[in-house]
Amino acid sequence: MAEQRVVLVTGVSRDLGRRFARRLCAEPDVARVIGVDAVPPRDDIGDVTFVRADIRNPVIAKVIAKEDVDTIVHMSVIATPGTAGGRGTMKELNVIGTMQLLAACQKAETIRHLVVKSTSTVYGASSRDPAMFTEAMQPRRQPSSGYAKDVAEIEGYVRGFARRRPDVRVTTLRLANVLGPHVTSPITSYFRLPVVPTVLGHDPRMQFVHETDLMRALTHCVHTEVPGTFNVAGDGVMLLSQAVRRLRKPAVPLVSPAVGGVAAVLKSARMADFSPEQLGFLTYGRGIDTTRMRTELGFEPDYTTEATFADFAAAIGRGPGPVEQAIEGLGATLAGRGAGRASGGAGDG
Repeated sequence: MAEQRVVLVTGVSRDLGRRFARRLCAEPDVARVIGVDAVPPRDDIGDVTFVRADIRNPVIAKVIAKEDVDTIVHMSVIATPGTAGGRGTMKELNVIGTMQLLAACQKAETIRHLVVKSTSTVYGASSRDPAMFTEAMQPRRQPSSGYAKDVAEIEGYVRGFARRRPDVRVTTLRLANVLGPHVTSPITSYFRLPVVPTVLGHDPRMQFVHETDLMRALTHCVHTEVPGTFNVAGDGVMLLSQAVRRLRKPAVPLVSPAVGGVAAVLKSARMADFSPEQLGFLTYGRGIDTTRMRTELGFEPDYTTEATFADFAAAIGRGPGPVEQAIEGLGATLAGRGAGRASGGAGDG
């Protein structure tokens, strides 16, 4: 009989965390799933035991000890502040929260496995990037602020923990952008815009992971005995121009400074979050090598990058959701402003 696991999942107030925790409850070798977050989930969590706890607080150590947790899936690293507060709060949640969680794991004798949901954003995006980043590569330009810097710090702390607790299997997934009908993120907000601003003269390469493949990858990691850091993406690469054509939306090519101006408008209106790393990605793109995902981790996504985007595009096409309704009136403004700036800036380069 397989060992019965007790799994703690952080970040269950967000949709992906909640859905993953529910999925784990159905696994035959999982005895209990404890979902942790500072605020309760808005939707049903099924058989998940919810514990209201802020991982920035040392109380998380008591939760781990009380529940005899042996496996932790850390999903509460966030890409945008959202309703949680400003950039300072976001950094606290990401970096301080992870530090406290790792400190709790350090003390917990029951912990045997830690799975960390990270991101390929850690590689950055610049004109000097290789065609494909392997897990051993470093970003060509070290991030100085924002989400990318958070993730770099978090992964550093995770590696430190792995050295201090060699008895704990530590598995880190560096995910390409996750897409799907239920995903809300900076990239999905961007693609949901009625008019899509692009950077003039650039057509970045992109890779995607379907939300169901994210769930499958995390579940696979809970069961696998393989530690290490792994890039995760669907097969293939898409260009931004191909993605926009699939959406059947107008694109507005803008010179770089104009993109920053439009980004500020969108961000202030809370319609899309254009962080520096997002703008870099939309300029230069990023490719990640997934050889180790298959050969060592033993995971194969069901969806290719193109199939992932097609499913996302079909979901948008089924009718306007809350995001589309909120931004519908911005289309004409963006088109007028973008076209003027693009034609005015074209002669400068």
